[in-house]
Amino acid sequence: MTAESRDTWAGWYRDRQGPEAITITSEDGRVHTEVRGVEYQGDDFATLRSVGAGAELASCVLEWDMPLAVTAAEDTQRATLSCLLTLGDKGPELSLTLHWGGAAYDSGIAGGGFREALGRIGRQLPAGTELAGRTLVGA
Repeated sequence: MTAESRDTWAGWYRDRQGPEAITITSEDGRVHTEVRGVEYQGDDFATLRSVGAGAELASCVLEWDMPLAVTAAEDTQRATLSCLLTLGDKGPELSLTLHWGGAAYDSGIAGGGFREALGRIGRQLPAGTELAGRTLVGA
C-alpha cells in the first residue's frame, strides 16, 4: 500500500445490542473504523483497538465487501472479497471469500491477519491467475 492511498468500504458491526452500519477505511497502512461513537484503528483488521477512552471490540462481528481485481491470461477482471471478522473469546477469527468467475474461494477461519488469509485464497486460484493491485492492509 502506498502512503497516499486510501480505500473505504461500507460494512456492518453486530453485537448483542444489535447491528450498526459502519465505514472501514484503510490509509497509510492502518485500518480505521468507528462504532457507536468510538474510534478504532490497527495495522490489520484483526488488530483494531480503541483510540483513547472506549471499550475494546469483543463478542462482535464485523463484515464488509471489498472489490478486487483478478488477472487471468493477461485479462483483468473484477471480483468481490467478502470479509467476516469475529472477535470473541478465542481471539480474532477472520474469514475471507473471493467471489470470481462464478466460483467462491474461501480462506477458512483463520487467527492470522488479512495478508495470510488472502494468501490462502491466492493459492487456490487456477494456474496463471493472481490477485491484482496493491496490498490493502497488513503490509
